[in-house]
Amino acid sequence: MSKHWPKILLVGLVLILVSSCAPGNARYSPVIETGRPANFWAGLWHGLIIVITFIVSLFTSDVRIYEVTNVGWAYNVGFILGCC
Repeated sequence: MSKHWPKILLVGLVLILVSSCAPGNARYSPVIETGRPANFWAGLWHGLIIVITFIVSLFTSDVRIYEVTNVGWAYNVGFILGCC
């Protein structure tokens, strides 16, 4: 068991880092002056991490699967491509 703890720690760190880039954070908030809508690249990233985001969203209400504050079709195209 002691030889597996570095792998477990690495997986935990990766999950924390990936979930910090998930939809629903203040980065895209229209209330904050610097907050801009999510664009194509954010949609692509959110599509790529959808499985991890879904699991995290089951345990917290702060993380969503889809960023509602987005630029429109460009975000949607990126999200769909990322999901594929």
